[in-house]
Amino acid sequence: ALERKGWEYGIDEEGGAFYGPKIDLKIRDAIGRTWQCSTVQCDFNLPERFDLEYVTAEGTRDRPIMLHRAIFGSVERFFGILVENTAGDFPLWLAPVQMKLLPVTDGVQDFCKEIAAKAKKMGVRVEVDRGNERLAKQIRNAEQSRVPIMAVVGMKEMESGTLAVRSRKLGDLGSFDIDSLLNELSRCNDVAEEMTLMGEKEEKKEEE
Repeated sequence: ALERKGWEYGIDEEGGAFYGPKIDLKIRDAIGRTWQCSTVQCDFNLPERFDLEYVTAEGTRDRPIMLHRAIFGSVERFFGILVENTAGDFPLWLAPVQMKLLPVTDGVQDFCKEIAAKAKKMGVRVEVDRGNERLAKQIRNAEQSRVPIMAVVGMKEMESGTLAVRSRKLGDLGSFDIDSLLNELSRCNDVAEEMTLMGEKEEKKEEE
């Protein structure tokens, strides 16, 4: 099956199971140890022990082959290795908080909460900063928390229905219409991609 898929594999010497052949996916942790996570196994033993049968298209009785499938293996082990290898710096589509709204003034807090509620309905994980710190500190706190996307929200953004967006990895992405931004974040979730789309940027006026 692996050869038909064109996937590379190795033989796990002395790692066979008594009930039948299996395919294991082993993941290496931060200090080089390998752990079995995903697995697909053919079990010829249990169908015989339980005397399982099914009726074929020809009306005869035959014994099935049982397949065991574990996508993550041990969920705790899988996420432990994931957190360890990424140091908590998850890609956008996996990040617990995907975007943080940074209110410049208390007057936009309700507006931020409306955006967060809309994002939640679209499956985008957004939090609103309390806004107790200066903007530079809010940005630094979000970056230290490894939030992939930040959006600065002031009176100007509330009046225009836009957000000034910043990526932790790419820096300033420009200004986005709210719906366009949420749609892009939702798309990134669906296809497991980072956000690289650039918005509109204001042209700096040259000093006379």
